[in-house]
Amino acid sequence: MIEDTYAQKGQREKMCKQLQEKGITNGAVLAAMNKVPRHWYMDSALWFHAYDDQALPILCDQTISQPSTVATQSSLLQVEQGMKVLEVGTGSGYQTAILCELGAKVFTIERQKGLYEKTKALLQQVGYRAKCFLGDGYKGAPSYAPFDRIIITCGAPEVPQALMDQLKPGGLMVIPVGDNEMEMLRIAKPVAEGEEPKVERFGNCKFVPMLGKVKFR
Repeated sequence: MIEDTYAQKGQREKMCKQLQEKGITNGAVLAAMNKVPRHWYMDSALWFHAYDDQALPILCDQTISQPSTVATQSSLLQVEQGMKVLEVGTGSGYQTAILCELGAKVFTIERQKGLYEKTKALLQQVGYRAKCFLGDGYKGAPSYAPFDRIIITCGAPEVPQALMDQLKPGGLMVIPVGDNEMEMLRIAKPVAEGEEPKVERFGNCKFVPMLGKVKFR
């Protein structure tokens, strides 16, 4: 097992207090983030900065999102025990681990083969049973749909219709939308056919772009 020292646990507690000061009030999310060692999901050379509120580089020119972003998206998603959650953009696996700690049944897609292989092995090593897929996030995972919740951890130029189709009526999607200027959206799929989705806006954000129509690498 990868180390998790008393000092690192103390840094995690401090991080969670800072998240509360920044307006994160969801107790389940804070508890999950206090439990999951963020340093496990990055290169050991960066462990000194693991509990700073900043994004950090990982494989394949991607990043691990800053803790406040993970906390915000997780809170907006309103996960309940046993829900099926589709995550688009596995990345380091840190957000995946948080979703697992929240009691979700997680299905997660990664486009980059190097990240997919490393993160799938890591999640298995530390005991999380997420179903990991190498594939195109724009297409989702139709064989496992419908999902109670969908979370996208990369910036999309628009809301992919294929993902909306895989969301249960009444389900929620949290997604950063935009090209250079991105905005965090929460979209509630209507229960009745013919109604429009409810879209809530939660301010500007910054993410690596969602990849489509490129070769897996």
